[in-house]
Amino acid sequence: MKSLQEDAPLKVGPYSFKSRLVLGTAGYPNYQLLLEALKESGTELVTVALRRLDVQASQQDGGILEILAEEGYALLPNTAGCFTAKDAILTAQLAREALETDLLKLEVIGDDDTLMPDGEELLKAARALVKDGFHVMAYCNDDPILCRKLQDSGCAAVMPLGSPIGSGMGIRNPYNFQIIRDILEIPMLVDAGLGTASEAAIAMELGCDGVLLNTAISGAQHPVLMASAFRHGVDAGRAAYLAGRIPRRLYAKASSPTDGLIQTM
Repeated sequence: MKSLQEDAPLKVGPYSFKSRLVLGTAGYPNYQLLLEALKESGTELVTVALRRLDVQASQQDGGILEILAEEGYALLPNTAGCFTAKDAILTAQLAREALETDLLKLEVIGDDDTLMPDGEELLKAARALVKDGFHVMAYCNDDPILCRKLQDSGCAAVMPLGSPIGSGMGIRNPYNFQIIRDILEIPMLVDAGLGTASEAAIAMELGCDGVLLNTAISGAQHPVLMASAFRHGVDAGRAAYLAGRIPRRLYAKASSPTDGLIQTM
């Protein structure tokens, strides 16, 4: 491995993406700023919440879905706003019919206060949707056991949260992320909680295959500049992971050779 240009693409089910950064589309003051941020980020895949979108209006001239299609972005519908497996399954089926894609970001939230995933309902929905032919990217807690069960259910990717949605707290439990990476064979993306580009680099250095975020860019003082920062953060973290970091040591180790040192009296 000599450069990132030689790196394999991110593969999710049958889909491949050169960019490892997936962006949301909410919270921007206007579509022009959104499009500028998407372009600067280098993303190829954008996620949209079907339950919070007038799909028919959005597909007409000037609608967000029509604009994204014109720009060539692949769509990742999500089931944001669903609190039961039943609701998530119905929303996913409507998304497939409306957007003609079987790629899905599956969310099943436990409550309005924490917006934390409901693992039991999530797993139930994932099993049903995989059987129904979806390529499921499951938004979940940073629980290694749940992630393994989602993989065993046939999910195409797992996306554990770094910290609660919109919190900007970064990855609060990097040890769990390392365990999840060690036990999984499918792609792992961090989803939710990142606030700045250095946290994306950390996620990639921990072995994440990609980063999904929205608020960290849309809520930044300068979203387009932050989109650029995240692009470079993801690339830097991926390169560092592939390069292989040196081991941590408690004591110093000289970097220059000690052979042939001049002897002094």
